[in-house]
Amino acid sequence: MKNIINLTKHVVNVQTETEGWVLEKAFEPSGTEARVTSKQEIFADVCGIPVVRTTYSEVEGLPAQEDGTIYIVSTLVLQALKANGVTRTDCVAPNTSPSGAIRNDAGQIVGVRGFQTL
Repeated sequence: MKNIINLTKHVVNVQTETEGWVLEKAFEPSGTEARVTSKQEIFADVCGIPVVRTTYSEVEGLPAQEDGTIYIVSTLVLQALKANGVTRTDCVAPNTSPSGAIRNDAGQIVGVRGFQTL
């Protein structure tokens, strides 16, 4: 069994169905947040509309890898790790893609069907 630690500031609700069983699990925030800042600079101009290039700072608040531990982080943190050439197989983000998100009647995401990695 893996230890799963939520490094976001939101409860992550996961609902999956396997072999007719529904698994529902809520991952509460751990109190530590993996964060990244971004900076945008104007890269080009298309018909008077600015096009920006985004660069990411290093990720802060992400513990060192630990055997048997998976960290839930934001997709932005995953993108920053990848952009900075950092490979972390222990980091996942909630799968908020159209096929992965569970939405309420108002269209707000209330859960996910699984995790994603980049």
